[in-house]
Amino acid sequence: MESLSSAIGPRTVLPPARKVHCRNNHLFSTPLRRSSAVSRNSRSRTLSAVRVKAAENAKSSIDFSDPDWKLKYQKEFESRFNIPHITDVFPDAVSYPSTFCLRMRTPVSEEFAQGYPSDEKWNGYINNNDRVLLKTIYYSSPTSAGAECIDPSCTWVEQWVHRAGPREKIYYKPEEVKAAIVTCGGLCPGLNDVIRHIVITLEIYGVKKIVGIPFGYRGFSDEDLAEMPLSRKVVQNIHLSGGSLLGVSRGGPKVTDIVDSIEQRGINMLFVLGGNGTHAGANAIHNECLKRRLKVAVVGVPKTIDNDILLMDKTFGFDTAVEEAQRAINSAYIEAHSAYHGIGVVKLMGRSSGFIAMHASLASGQIDICLIPEVPFNLHGPHGVLRHLKYLLETKGSAVLCVAEGAGQNFLQKTNATDASGNAVLGDIGVHIQQEVKKYFREIGVPADVKYIDPTYMIRACRANASDGILCTVLGQNAVHGAFAGYSGITVGICNTHYVYFPIPEVISQARCVDHNSRMWHRCLTSTGQPDFI
Repeated sequence: MESLSSAIGPRTVLPPARKVHCRNNHLFSTPLRRSSAVSRNSRSRTLSAVRVKAAENAKSSIDFSDPDWKLKYQKEFESRFNIPHITDVFPDAVSYPSTFCLRMRTPVSEEFAQGYPSDEKWNGYINNNDRVLLKTIYYSSPTSAGAECIDPSCTWVEQWVHRAGPREKIYYKPEEVKAAIVTCGGLCPGLNDVIRHIVITLEIYGVKKIVGIPFGYRGFSDEDLAEMPLSRKVVQNIHLSGGSLLGVSRGGPKVTDIVDSIEQRGINMLFVLGGNGTHAGANAIHNECLKRRLKVAVVGVPKTIDNDILLMDKTFGFDTAVEEAQRAINSAYIEAHSAYHGIGVVKLMGRSSGFIAMHASLASGQIDICLIPEVPFNLHGPHGVLRHLKYLLETKGSAVLCVAEGAGQNFLQKTNATDASGNAVLGDIGVHIQQEVKKYFREIGVPADVKYIDPTYMIRACRANASDGILCTVLGQNAVHGAFAGYSGITVGICNTHYVYFPIPEVISQARCVDHNSRMWHRCLTSTGQPDFI
């Protein structure tokens, strides 16, 4: 078995060229639209792109000439999004009345391990057949802004996913559970909030043995790292500070070694907090447990500050990142506005997705240029970024530019290096733009005062704001509900404002990207007033 980092592999990142929206497979989307300078042939190019995409899909498993294609697609979708359950491997698995009831009148004790008595039946449980609609917009045409279509006619097809929450029947006795929590990857606001509510919810179910695995997957193999006992008393106030109580790291040992450790420690519930790579590792652990016929529930909680996990409205830490980015943008604005020919450059997180840069630019109202990985641009030339900066200095006297860290990597020398998670090590586009701006204005003899701000690590280390705090609370609770309900190989997320369970493979197939033709990107362009830089 390969090491965990090899099993995870590098994240699948779509190149920044004119790609269709990458939130789902078999989608028809309009290509990149120009902001103010739409060419006369844009509509013909759009329809041509749709036809090309239709031709690509014609080669796929969907035969649109089949009158029953819609029904077949729905069945295929239902099969793909069916979440693994303990009874798939153990058909005779015994279920018990849930020990989670908010109307219980008796304190938690071993005496009521088969279900706590209450004065009346509680109707707060989720039925296993409850579903949430994945898509809520009916697009009448593939040329509609942000259109995500399955067929060239944009036929409406209902796609349902599993609703998250507590079930009336559980498949683990709380007194027999040993639950472990692990946080992987980089820091992100809200990690401690999720840890806290996983622990609190486990205790409400009646679990007594809860541990934290220190420093990511590494903690499963490093004998010098002892597991950390967790309880409500331990985690009560950890949400008041940033970082992770358990520590984080990238990469890790072989999947087989991790499962060996899980088996030796007697862990039968594992909660994994991390991004795409970490979830790929969690899925590998889940599959290895199935292979060994271990009754272990592996549940993921998506953690990516970049907000680049498929199918979800947002991931925890994103709102906090956007809010904290305002400080950096405002500082850059003040520096630029106060100087003669001042230019502020702010680099924000976003390896393959520009959600933070886009939302921060939109929220601040102080950004003149927003550059993201999904939208190609030129620095030089008559339509380049530098020429527009010159125009801004001539008309406004100052300018502020915001760039996502993964944007413009084609301008930088590739190192071919990767980090422990298998991610390509990016060049510093922020420093490059700062240097190119200085060089450009020096060569044309125009004074320019350039200030560069990179708040990345300041943002990552923040505690979660109120919005993320609520999201983390509910994600942590639903992760525990999913494990007790007997599900494994799943992750919990928010979809159309409702909380749902997804099978892990469906959310890690590729990174979620900003749609060039989405209304949100159009709103950002309207706010900045920037032209095309091609």
